[in-house]
Amino acid sequence: MSRSFGRPCAVLKHMGAVLAAFCTLTRAASADGSGADLVRVRAAVPVEQRVSPDLALTGTIQPRIQTNIAFRVNGKVTTRRVEVGQHVGPDDVLASLDPVEQQADVDNATAALDSVKAQLQQAELTFGRQQSLLSSGYTTRASFDQAQETLNTARAQVNAAQAALNTAREQQSYTELKAGQSGIIVSRDIEAGQVVQSGQTAFVLAQDGPRDAVFEIPETLLTAPPSDKSVDIALQANPEIHCTGSVREISPLVDPGTGTVTVKIGLDTTPPEMTLGAVIVGRAHWEAKMSVVLPWSALFEIDRKPAVWVLDDQNRVSLKTVTVRGYMTGSVFLADGLSSRQRVVTAGVQLLYPGQTVDPVQERAP
Repeated sequence: MSRSFGRPCAVLKHMGAVLAAFCTLTRAASADGSGADLVRVRAAVPVEQRVSPDLALTGTIQPRIQTNIAFRVNGKVTTRRVEVGQHVGPDDVLASLDPVEQQADVDNATAALDSVKAQLQQAELTFGRQQSLLSSGYTTRASFDQAQETLNTARAQVNAAQAALNTAREQQSYTELKAGQSGIIVSRDIEAGQVVQSGQTAFVLAQDGPRDAVFEIPETLLTAPPSDKSVDIALQANPEIHCTGSVREISPLVDPGTGTVTVKIGLDTTPPEMTLGAVIVGRAHWEAKMSVVLPWSALFEIDRKPAVWVLDDQNRVSLKTVTVRGYMTGSVFLADGLSSRQRVVTAGVQLLYPGQTVDPVQERAP
């Protein structure tokens, strides 16, 4: 029994010695930075070159002027006569309200006008008699003045009643909602039977006339405006259909969710094929400038600023902030931040920390 247990003990003792030697060698390799546990990264020496980036972004065709159309009185919708996408003229009736209340106001105002007109007629007859009697000496001056005052009051009442009738008729006309401008209905927010309030949007009208190409552009691209103020606009579905435009409006606000800014390009002429909502591609041109070009994978961030990992002579890495001039598919252009012949990590940046020694491979010569 003692001999059967002796051999395993010897084997375990031998394996322990081998393992201890292996750990010693591993620690030594790690200490001098030449072991296989170093993070392998791809590095390159960037070359400064003259770059003239052309930016292409997708957007949509939108109306220059878009109007919210609403009833000017309260009421219940009885008819709706147009649909989204329909072209309307300025006098076209889009919808109607039940005019019962407004018609009652017109009837009341008409009756009030008829009443004061009768009073005016009576006052005119009385004043005429007083005027004749005064000239003959058969009435007093006070009676004449009273008749004249009554006549003036009656005339004022007629004018007020006529104005009230005009207002009532105008309110009645508001029960019919007209477009007011030629254009296309792009939104509808009411339906027959619905009770609406004055000023509540019923339709949205895209007025005929100039059109805009609207883009959502990253904020960083607006730090340096393009050298050419004109922008080429082409229909995405058919690039042969194109036109030109210029920047008309830049929103002062940045979308907090996307980090983009709304930019509107006023089109010089709009081809008929570029209908509202059509997807278009806009291209802008920047002046050629000397820039350091790196693959986008080299870009990192520190304190919400762009940065890159640079290598020293001992292959230790450190972060260096840079200034981005622009972007292109797969590449980033740096305005400054890197000196000539400075090695940059272009792949594997997510695994690094300052002062770390790495194993650079596939390094490109300057």
